[in-house]
Amino acid sequence: MDDSFFNPYSNNTFLEFFSTLFFRIGAFVSGKLPLKELANDEIQLIVLICIASSTALIGCFLTLRKMTMLANSLSHTILLGIVGAYFLSARLSDPQTEGISMPIEIMLLAALVMGFITTFLTEFLTKTLNMQEDASTGIVFTTLFALGIVLVTLLTRNAHIGTEIVMGNADILRLEDSYGASLILLIDLFFIWRFFKEFKITTFDPALSQALGISPAIFNYLLMSLVSITIIGAFRAIGVLMVLSFITGPPLTARFLTDKLRNLLILSVAIGAFACLIGVALSRHFLSVYNLALSTGGIVVCVVALFFILSLLYQTLKPLLTKTQSLSPQNF
Repeated sequence: MDDSFFNPYSNNTFLEFFSTLFFRIGAFVSGKLPLKELANDEIQLIVLICIASSTALIGCFLTLRKMTMLANSLSHTILLGIVGAYFLSARLSDPQTEGISMPIEIMLLAALVMGFITTFLTEFLTKTLNMQEDASTGIVFTTLFALGIVLVTLLTRNAHIGTEIVMGNADILRLEDSYGASLILLIDLFFIWRFFKEFKITTFDPALSQALGISPAIFNYLLMSLVSITIIGAFRAIGVLMVLSFITGPPLTARFLTDKLRNLLILSVAIGAFACLIGVALSRHFLSVYNLALSTGGIVVCVVALFFILSLLYQTLKPLLTKTQSLSPQNF
């Protein structure tokens, strides 16, 4: 049977992908396309755009606070939480069972707890022991990650811990994944909207916020909690590499284009969402035209990197273009 019966995007080129997408968006809005009949490409778009938007929002504050190393730290220290959850599951399971299958929900919960521990220890070393931010992040990151590796070696020689928790797989996303991704986005939007003023002042002028009675430490903990929830919640769908790309890429790209925080947040979300749209369309194009089943996640990361390079070139050439325009004969 023709594959187009199952997926309306089969054999679509890059431009045909957008034509089909817009047509189906119209059908969905009018109620002619049920939610359960969404194609795999559309589910990919929903999940990736939601995660790109949520990570870009928190990534803006991490970038401005020079705390992007924290995201890298969390992406590694969750290994300890996952191994700990496996060890407890092994203790509680039937000894006669040859293999232990640990639900992804338990793995994510364990990783979330480990994320909170990581952020707490990092904040404690920075604020209480007066260590530099990068030094405290580095020591916590390396120590917990090394401990996780040791426990993996000792306790899980024959275990098969789901690789999707680290690498993700954007090509096999299901409709259920969109629910979790949407929830993460709503959580981040709510807290950033509700405490926008507090996040802004504690980011740019912690001393002034302290004088106004707004505790920088409290909102620092809140931000790191959002980081933990967002990163770990996104692992099931897209893995570590794409999460780090979304957190750093769109905010850094948008930073070259604006100096205002609100515009930075909006541009970062737009850049991340547009990269997902282009990446999914390119993935379908390569499969349809060249029969190349390339990783959608890998393509999206490359598109994010391309956007950053283009914005960097724009920022570099901007003074030259401005100078050239000022020397135009029309200005004399």
